[in-house]
Amino acid sequence: MKSFLANKTPYFFIAPAIILLSLFSILPIFVALFISFTDLDLVGIADWSLVSFVGLENYKEVVSDPIFVKSILNTLFYVVIGVPLVIVLSLAIALMINFGKARIFKAFRVVFYMPSITNVVAVAVVWSYLYNPHLGLFNYILNLFHLPDVPWLQDPTIAKISLILLALWRAIGLNMIIFLAALQGIPKTYYEAAQLDGANNWKQLTKITIPLLRYAIFFVSITTMIGWLQFFEEPFVMTNGGPLDSTTSVALFIYRNGFQFSNFGYAAAGSFLLFIAIIIITMIQFKIQNKQQDY
Repeated sequence: MKSFLANKTPYFFIAPAIILLSLFSILPIFVALFISFTDLDLVGIADWSLVSFVGLENYKEVVSDPIFVKSILNTLFYVVIGVPLVIVLSLAIALMINFGKARIFKAFRVVFYMPSITNVVAVAVVWSYLYNPHLGLFNYILNLFHLPDVPWLQDPTIAKISLILLALWRAIGLNMIIFLAALQGIPKTYYEAAQLDGANNWKQLTKITIPLLRYAIFFVSITTMIGWLQFFEEPFVMTNGGPLDSTTSVALFIYRNGFQFSNFGYAAAGSFLLFIAIIIITMIQFKIQNKQQDY
């Protein structure tokens, strides 16, 4: 009996985590998958007998929905521009802080990290006032230099760029901390040996720092990509998807259909398409990383 319990002891320790993960993560995924094949709405929640199985109709309608197609293009715009900027700027700031010798660089850690822990709704509201076309600080600064006002949230293209700037400002801090931790794990003897061999700063960066940061860069790339594919808070608070659905992301499209229009089956189908896209992109990134390790 004692040997039996001893063999099962590890399972008792991990059982609470497995139960919580199953109840609040895995089970909801299967429930949402089931809902995506139905026409569930508010009436259906009150009376499940009114819910009908519609098969793949929700998926067919979502794929052919022009707003959903536009939300995909908007999300790709956010990802293609935002993700590289976040990675490059986060790494650049981490390098500056890590190799900066002045004491002020230590204070920069807090300065750049603060936006990451600030409530996103409060930040979005403040930035909405900064982007105000008539009373905003940004246009006021432009006017000081005799430059015309910019329709930050009124023009379709500029509105997307404005949201990217806000999201970029928020995302840099956390990734900077990750890069800083990785940088401080690189032995200084590598740089000392490189300096003895006459390597300049650029050579040290490209031949020592970047290669040894490949796992940190890969991790930041994965998490940042997933976060930007789920881009939601900024367009929801600041533009509500406008103007003309030019800032509507896939996540906002799903929220709008699920919680505003109460078309839960339709929204669940859209969420699973996003879920599949995230998995595919993540697998591609892992595949690329594994090929680089082989070389």
